[in-house]
This record gives sequence, structure tokens and C-alpha cells, in this order.
Amino acid sequence: MKKLTRYPSYDVMHEKDAWDDHTQRIVLSRLHTTGDYVFLTTIEAEHLRAWCSLLVDDERPEIIQFVLDHIDRTLAGGQESQRKSGEPEAAVLVREGLHALDIACQTIHTERFFHLQPKQQKKLMLDVSSNQVVPFEVWQHVPQAALFKKLLNLTVEAYYSHPEIWSEIGYGGPAYPRGYVRMHPGQLDPWEPKEEKQQHEA
Repeated sequence: MKKLTRYPSYDVMHEKDAWDDHTQRIVLSRLHTTGDYVFLTTIEAEHLRAWCSLLVDDERPEIIQFVLDHIDRTLAGGQESQRKSGEPEAAVLVREGLHALDIACQTIHTERFFHLQPKQQKKLMLDVSSNQVVPFEVWQHVPQAALFKKLLNLTVEAYYSHPEIWSEIGYGGPAYPRGYVRMHPGQLDPWEPKEEKQQHEA
């Protein structure tokens, strides 16, 4: 089901015939998730399922599973655009960070992160973002704020590359090879979605 959107009747996949074969294959692959993890363990994936769902305020299984698959592939492939000096590599940061989170949750709440109530999860996430989660010795080798930022970046880049999210935000999908013709502010090409007057929640 679509979330609240200004484009309730728009489906970007109706534009797929305008894309080249390579682009079609990439976008269509995003509609099929596997859950066959290469890097993540089952426990790590469930921590991330709860974490990522809260970050984007979306619990739709197919969307969040795509996000998890993306994170898994990224970490397994060692892909990293940038990293501050002194910070662990992304794969190390996430693995050790999720382990520290697990220990902290069981120390504080005697429960794993994905078993906590959303209010408790949000409080922990906020504390991680500001380096405040205890016990501090658990996080000795894990920069908490860096972990939060890395998971935020990985989650957002995956979430907003899913075709269903494109439809909801009114993104017309790849413009290649047809390109844009109407380039002035406020102008839309015929294939771009037009905002509908009333908002609906399907």
C-alpha cells in the first residue's frame, strides 16, 4: 500500500518501456528481494529491520527487505564512498556496532533491540546518534555517532532507490535515454507525474 502521497495514482513502472534494457534490468531487480544474506547474520538483519523501519517510518516488508538486501550487498562488497580518518571500515563499524547494540540492549532492557517497544528503540537510536548509550565500555571501539550516520546513509540511499518510493514522491524514474525537454522551473515533461489536488492514503 502507498503511504500518504501527492501522487496516489502514479506508478513509475508504467514508464519502464522508455528506459534502455540495462536500466530496466536494474530497476526491475529492485522489486524482487531475497533475504539471502552474504554478510549479515540473521540476528544482525533483524536488528537492522527494526532500526531501518524506524529511520524511514515504514514497515512494509518488501520495502524494508530491499533495504536490508542493499545494506548486505554493500557491506559484503566493501563499497564505501568516504570515511573519516580513524573510523573503522563500514563492514567493521556495522558488525561491531550491532554487536555492541545487542549487548547494551540486553544489559539495559534484558531484551534484544528488535524485541523492544518502538519508544525504547527510538530512545536508544537517539542516544547512539549522540554517543550516549551505556555501558560505555561496550562501545569502546565503536564510535556511536559514526555508526548512526553510516546506517542512516545506507538506509536512505536504498529506500529512495526503490521504485515504489519513486512513485510516492513523484519521481519519474531514469530520464535516460529520452532526456528532459522542458527545463524551466515549474515545467514538467509529459511523462513526469503531476501532483494531484487531494492527498489520499491507499
